[in-house]
Amino acid sequence: MNWFKHPLADVQSEKIGKDTRVWQFAVILKNAEVGENCNINCHTFIEGDVIIGNNVTIKSGVYLWDGIRVEDDVFIGPNATFVNNPYPRSQKYPGKHVGAFICRGASIGANATIMGNITIGEFAMIGAGSVVTKNIPSNTIWYGNPANHKGFVTNDGLILDMNMIDTKTGDEYFFENNRIVKKQ
Repeated sequence: MNWFKHPLADVQSEKIGKDTRVWQFAVILKNAEVGENCNINCHTFIEGDVIIGNNVTIKSGVYLWDGIRVEDDVFIGPNATFVNNPYPRSQKYPGKHVGAFICRGASIGANATIMGNITIGEFAMIGAGSVVTKNIPSNTIWYGNPANHKGFVTNDGLILDMNMIDTKTGDEYFFENNRIVKKQ
């Protein structure tokens, strides 16, 4: 085994990437896929139809239900909640679960709620406690209940206002080839 499993973790999947760390009281069901160099914190639950990319951090208290897909370099804050059935009823299950798709480099703040059947774009940031009910474009910042667009973020994590200006330096930015770049 070229990954770390705390003795109190329950890992039923054999699809765990090298250098991944799984901490105490985490549960990973059979058929779940976890990439390389991930950090799966304590008190997490990952169902069997979940795919997690490389370099992903999943903080304590996060449950990833069937149908959720997480690309590389994603951060999921503590107690973030995911929904995979928009109309849940006791003992009645949908034919297919509709989990969220979290794109590369996205960050989800603590205690955010992410509804099913949505996409959070590359490098997007979701603020703590937000309720996300619709698709989130790449390189944008959203927070509130329901979550509203509040600014932009570069691939490197620089926060910009709604006019794509760095309020600390006054530097202006713009989109070029699906990437935010600084005006010269």
